[in-house]
Amino acid sequence: LDPYKATYGVDDYVFAVTQLAQTTMRSELGKMELDKTFEERDLLNTNIVAAINQASSAWGVQVLRYEIKDIVPPQSVMQAMEAQMKAERVKRAQILESEGDRQSAINRAEGQKASVVLSAEADKEEQVLKAEGEAKALVAVAEAQAQALDLIGKAADTQAGQKAVQLELATKAIHAKEMIAKKSSLVVLPDGASDAGAMVSQAMSIIQKLSSNSEQASADKPPMPAAKEETGLMSEPGPWGA
Repeated sequence: LDPYKATYGVDDYVFAVTQLAQTTMRSELGKMELDKTFEERDLLNTNIVAAINQASSAWGVQVLRYEIKDIVPPQSVMQAMEAQMKAERVKRAQILESEGDRQSAINRAEGQKASVVLSAEADKEEQVLKAEGEAKALVAVAEAQAQALDLIGKAADTQAGQKAVQLELATKAIHAKEMIAKKSSLVVLPDGASDAGAMVSQAMSIIQKLSSNSEQASADKPPMPAAKEETGLMSEPGPWGA
């Protein structure tokens, strides 16, 4: 405290400092949001002390500390603050809800995507397995037909086999004519087709011709050269050379 400045620089330094503190406090509060005044009260006190000391240096006084004990805003301001806080809570709730909806939609989309991919892979594997099964079935049928034809060919070379073939051909010829007669009341057959024996004789001649051609092809194959036997002895050249 400077007594000279406090006496001659101002009429009442206590009143002057009090008025300056209130004015400075109003100015500092106007720079801040209301909810910040409760959180940053220490910063507010420091700014007020600095502003008072800067203005009261000519009065010979120095303020060491300024403390705001309580801030009581008007009822209208309190209602506005409560409405603002309520709006902030509603806003945060809506944001959280929208984020949840967004994440839920993403999860559903990813689940549907994974389901479609798995379904496509399953269909692909099913088609591959089905194709492999059909291919194996065709191979098995072809092998069975080849074996059956081979057995029929071998059996046809014997006398009993030829009789069996004749009986089978005659039975099929009669059955075929029966089926044709059932489908139509008028049947036109070529000359000689009504005789089942003639048809069987013609079929047997074809089988015998095919059998003779197969035997001729086997006979025409050149024989395999016999391997020469090697001995462990080697001829020695004579005195006049080999």
